Amino acid sequence: MTELAGGLVQSVDWLAVAPPTILAVVALAVLVADLFTDEARKPLLGWAAVGGLVLAGLALLPLLNGDRSTFCLTTGAHNCSYVADHFTLAIQLLVIGGALLTALLSLHNQDRLPPGEFWFLLLSSAAGAALLPASRDLATLVVALEVVSLPSFALVGLRRGDRLSSEAALKFFLSSVTATAVMLLGVSFVYAATGTLHLTAVADGLSHAPAQLATLARTGAVLTLVGFAFKLAVAPFHFWVPDTYAGAPLPVAAYLSVVGKAAGFSGLILVTVIGFRPYGDVWGPALAVLAALTMSVGNVAALRQRPEQARSAVRLLAWSSIGQAGYLLVPLAAAGYVSDQGHQIGATVSYALMYAVVNLGAFGVAALVLRSHALNRIADYRALYARRPLAALALAFFLLCLAGLPPGIIGLFAKVVVFSSAVDAGLGWLAVIMAVNVVIALYYYLRWTALLFARPEPTAGEAAPVVRAPASLTAAIAVAAVVGVALSGAPQLVLRFASGSLF
Repeated sequence: MTELAGGLVQSVDWLAVAPPTILAVVALAVLVADLFTDEARKPLLGWAAVGGLVLAGLALLPLLNGDRSTFCLTTGAHNCSYVADHFTLAIQLLVIGGALLTALLSLHNQDRLPPGEFWFLLLSSAAGAALLPASRDLATLVVALEVVSLPSFALVGLRRGDRLSSEAALKFFLSSVTATAVMLLGVSFVYAATGTLHLTAVADGLSHAPAQLATLARTGAVLTLVGFAFKLAVAPFHFWVPDTYAGAPLPVAAYLSVVGKAAGFSGLILVTVIGFRPYGDVWGPALAVLAALTMSVGNVAALRQRPEQARSAVRLLAWSSIGQAGYLLVPLAAAGYVSDQGHQIGATVSYALMYAVVNLGAFGVAALVLRSHALNRIADYRALYARRPLAALALAFFLLCLAGLPPGIIGLFAKVVVFSSAVDAGLGWLAVIMAVNVVIALYYYLRWTALLFARPEPTAGEAAPVVRAPASLTAAIAVAAVVGVALSGAPQLVLRFASGSLF
């Protein structure tokens, strides 16, 4: 970094900020190009968006050589607003990869969404999600989180004339606005107590805060965590998820379940492990309780989904994502009880990588079934193997990964890593609750898996025709399946990649 004019003007490390910058630029280019593109050429906008995501992914390669930072204070080289370290690259890889699979699911626009607006909103949200893990001050964190959220509201409600979609967007919007208000109040309290917004300086300020400001600082930390709990759909702040996923276009629901969740968890990791490190005795137990509550609520509710109910497949995946969020919180809660937090954070990131691949794959198969069964009920998947054997095998593999059963070795490995992190931190009670929830989840995952290979029910009328799948949708499912199988063959690679010198 160079400094000019007495150290007040800095140059920007454009290589470090390239991934989110590329996504933002391509988003604007697609929106402008939509104005001058006739209807026959509108599909090209989707391929341009895919190209932008691939280019953003390639921009990660030069950053593998070492940590880079920019937008730093001239008074302190360690107080930077943007840091491209190993943790940033791991989350950005997850975000860009997840957005790319979402784009492949969306190329065949079955919902008749306006293409220019859709691709602009998707890329804008992905840019915010790529910015978030690199953010190292509270202001940038909040702005990045809102850049993820604001386009997502519009994506959920983008289906014109759909009452369910509009209601889902409204519920999502109201819950997110509440979360932002609570979070901003918490951030203002933390700033008042420490006099800074940079996370490393916040940690130092909290350690040396005057006694009369201790209550204010702790209240600010708690309110900030409550705001993240809303964003991450952590129980009891999860109420918006099932209706939002069911009302949103299916690729958007897949995006929210993976990319939105990954971005939110990366922000929560940064705030707790770096900024609120001195308050580990506060957020550690709080996150442990929230983890137990979240996984229990999500799995029990998923267990109650009726196969004949409309949109029950998406609702089950929604409740399942809430349960998976509980598992993701376990190692993060354990980080509040130990001094060396690298292993716990690595466990969270590795679990998130596994979850992203298999959950997007499951949504891909759901999008495939939706083409011939508009209600997308779990019952519609009966005898899927007889109609689409490869899709049935792929979905069975994804569900077994989520359940943590062979041949989904990557799911089993991730759950063992999360379980061991709780045991190592002395959270035996949380490990027991997690084990009980894993058993509960086995039932509904295996019930759905068994349905794929059941015999077709005799019907009076003709069976629904098998609709040819577009190449982009098939490619998305195939990529998720291939990556899942590869990781199941070498699961240790995920943990090694995720836990290497995170901060």
